[in-house]
Amino acid sequence: MVYRGLPKTRAGLGVERKSLEGSDDTSADGGSLDGFRRGWRWKRVAGKCPTRPHAPAREIQAAGEEMRVAGVWLGFFLQSLLNHYGKHLGLDSKRIPGNSAVTQFAEALAQAWKEYNNPRALVMFVVQTEERNMYDQHWLSTALKERYPFESFQRAPMYFPQLYNTYDVTTIRKTLAEIDAEGKLLPDGTLTVGGQPVAVIYFRAGYAPTDYPSESEWRARLLMEQSSAVKCPSISYHLAGTKKIQQELAKPNVLERFLENKDDIGKLRKCFAGLWSLDDSNIIKEAIERPEVFVMKPQREGGGNNIYGDDVRETLLRLQKEGTEEDAAYILMQRIFPNVSPTFLMREGICYKDHAISELGIYGAYLRNKEKVIINDQCGHLMRTKVSSSNEGGVAAGFAVLDSIYLT
Repeated sequence: MVYRGLPKTRAGLGVERKSLEGSDDTSADGGSLDGFRRGWRWKRVAGKCPTRPHAPAREIQAAGEEMRVAGVWLGFFLQSLLNHYGKHLGLDSKRIPGNSAVTQFAEALAQAWKEYNNPRALVMFVVQTEERNMYDQHWLSTALKERYPFESFQRAPMYFPQLYNTYDVTTIRKTLAEIDAEGKLLPDGTLTVGGQPVAVIYFRAGYAPTDYPSESEWRARLLMEQSSAVKCPSISYHLAGTKKIQQELAKPNVLERFLENKDDIGKLRKCFAGLWSLDDSNIIKEAIERPEVFVMKPQREGGGNNIYGDDVRETLLRLQKEGTEEDAAYILMQRIFPNVSPTFLMREGICYKDHAISELGIYGAYLRNKEKVIINDQCGHLMRTKVSSSNEGGVAAGFAVLDSIYLT
């Protein structure tokens, strides 16, 4: 609810206003589908917060992801695998929670396609040139094709009702460069790629600077944002998911602008780790003296981008010396120390025992058409596990593995 309200905030949080308002003149309001994942680590070791040394252990939000929503099929598949092999291992099937991530997110995409109200239009996956996670994406396409042929369409015009009875949700995959080369914006705001109208744009690329090596990719992004296609996510929601906004939301009296219930506000605040901007001189001094209890985070998604330990001190000292605006690209976050568990891991065919920590990601989907909210649901989960000695946690980046849940 808080993140959903950010792109419409006119008074602004200060930091995001320029970024979010900048999209108003260029982004058509064709509706927005926000697929997201919130990562949680639980039972933090007490006494590790630099500003609250006696804080009790609790669940803490570790990260959020507004783009990609990667792993929806992989998480579902792993849970199914546990169900299958659990019978042979003597596991209680009642302790294995269901995971409907792929079907629920496919339904969200299908509902967005339906809202667009053009049976000829496609769902377009925006992908990277050298895509490594294509199987997760292909299974989502398959789920759309198999589960949602839409036998009827309530808003079907009288002059071609049969089209709505025979057409199903078709997907295509295009890179940003291909969209620039093949895309056109029609006078009514319709985006066509290769001559085919696009109803929904699902971004599985476009979240990293390396995705924009030339002006071609930037032209493609602008073209899509100017279109009436449903974006997942729109540029506003993409910006709302940055670390800087997460840090701004943690400031006193900010949540009150989006929520009225004081109990709900209190519950949310208990889930926040310490978050600070680099214009807080007291926190900067603390982080230089005790870098081991902080993490520096840039405005990036995926693993391998955060700064830990002595590198925090060195980076802060360098930024102070240079005196540039580069420090605005980072936030400081309280380092989370979750409980560690003994775990058996398999790497390159070798099984070994190590200490590991896990992060539970909760998927969600929020679909609106102007002011009408169509979907606002939790959509399954993803469990990731890594060895406790590893700072980073991205699966695609090679730091973590996908895992499954068994309730005890």
